[in-house]
Amino acid sequence: MKQIEFSELKNILEYEKIRNDFRKRIIQMKNSRRLKVGELVTLTFENRYTVTFQIEEMMRVERIVDDEKIKAEVETYNELIPRENELSATLFVEVDEQSKIRPVLDSLVGMNKDSVYMKIGGKIIPAVFEEGHATDDRISAVQYVRFKFGSDEMRAFADQSVPIYITIRHKNYNADAPVPDEMRHALYHDLTQGSSANVWD
Repeated sequence: MKQIEFSELKNILEYEKIRNDFRKRIIQMKNSRRLKVGELVTLTFENRYTVTFQIEEMMRVERIVDDEKIKAEVETYNELIPRENELSATLFVEVDEQSKIRPVLDSLVGMNKDSVYMKIGGKIIPAVFEEGHATDDRISAVQYVRFKFGSDEMRAFADQSVPIYITIRHKNYNADAPVPDEMRHALYHDLTQGSSANVWD
């Protein structure tokens, strides 16, 4: 999938004028790419549209107008965009009660070690976790993961008769979530066609 370029972004004033409509589009898009896996974990799959929205919102909130600072944000957020034959997602551990956040995260240490994967029929695609968000005794509530597809996995993804699940197998957390049809279609579009078009169209 094509990465975001600095020239594609709107400045704060331009963005403010179209923000409401763009935000509605992104919310709808994210809804079709968000999957809850068990009680605590949610995966939201990213593409050029969702990442552009994150950059624009960051610029708006932080009032970033300096070109070099914006380019630095683009470089950082481009790491979320999936590459060829790949899906990427933001993994959230969602805990509402402040007092429970640390105990819950401590109980999930090790989740980044081959315990999260996509299952397509009998094929297993392990989640590749971005480094820097976990240690041997700590884990962040936000993780970034990638699922890399070979040709066999791509064919299986395209076969509607083959079920797809996101699975977590951890000593303190076990869950499976089927990928619904709407989400499957959206992700297959990202896998095969990407989002190279102008996000503002």
